[in-house]
Amino acid sequence: MKVLVTGNAGFIGFHVARRLIERGDEVVGFDCINDYYDPALKQARLAELDALAKRQGARYGFVQADLADHAAVDKVFAQHGFDHVIHLAAQAGIRHSLEAPRDYVTANLVGFTNILEACRHNSVAHLTYASTSSVYGANAHLPYSEHDGADHPLQLYAATKRANELMAHSYSHLFGLPTTGLRFFTVYGPWGRPDMALFTFTRKILAGEPIEVFNNGDHTRDFTYIDDIVEGVIRTSDRPATPDPEWNAEAPDPASSSAPFRIFNIGNSQPVRLGDYIDALEQALGRKAIREMKPLQPGDILDTCADTTELTRATGYAPATPMREGVRKFAQWYTSFYGDSR
Repeated sequence: MKVLVTGNAGFIGFHVARRLIERGDEVVGFDCINDYYDPALKQARLAELDALAKRQGARYGFVQADLADHAAVDKVFAQHGFDHVIHLAAQAGIRHSLEAPRDYVTANLVGFTNILEACRHNSVAHLTYASTSSVYGANAHLPYSEHDGADHPLQLYAATKRANELMAHSYSHLFGLPTTGLRFFTVYGPWGRPDMALFTFTRKILAGEPIEVFNNGDHTRDFTYIDDIVEGVIRTSDRPATPDPEWNAEAPDPASSSAPFRIFNIGNSQPVRLGDYIDALEQALGRKAIREMKPLQPGDILDTCADTTELTRATGYAPATPMREGVRKFAQWYTSFYGDSR
């Protein structure tokens, strides 16, 4: 297949593009390479993809442009007859959404509209896009299920991703565009984002600096290893969404529709206390952290846990990488890439 992967200089997009290249698909990447975090890391990911494609003789191309530029998006779609689109580009980060909300409107709403329009007008067979577990927001019913409501987000980042799901449904309903939204649960692993906790903790522990531990480390997260996320992305992308023949408009199920639309959780379903996550990192690095205990941050959710029943039913797959194994692999990558004293 010919697949467009947006955000392929980013953490998840890089790994998805790499897996598609390895299996022989023709891949076109699209990324603006902004400076939300170190562009050098993004360039290093792109260099890895270039090298892989050359080794395999694969068909791979990259376009540097902004998704909010509809002319640039339309041009890429006009030049390539994409079979599938995997949309992973977004303005990420909960903290940043409190400080720069307009960045999220531009990237996550305007950019997503341009993707939907391009898919609609170019007969794309399936659009798979990234959502987030943060959409569950004030919903405290665990484990989180796609069949539950997700209409009380606690910050703008989550609100824009929930809006993406609703926007996708409208295009599935109006134009028959098959769309699948994937709610990722706290993704971590090699080549991760520097603004995320594991990356920050590692850098500070190796530098002998204190780390901030919010809520005394007592909140839990459904940490999901990157390889598990990628497997879920590709398996769902390979199975275009179809209408649910049992969908009932009088008792509407949020996870599906009479249109070719669906939502899946992708999580490890094994919540881990943040303090235990730090313990595992200390063990992997062979160093102790200096912990500064802080109160819970605004917009943070206390606990997350994914119900992946629907993902397993649809694809036969569920994430299962143990947290300590995943943290060890990240630590190995980090010290190899940056050294053990950064």
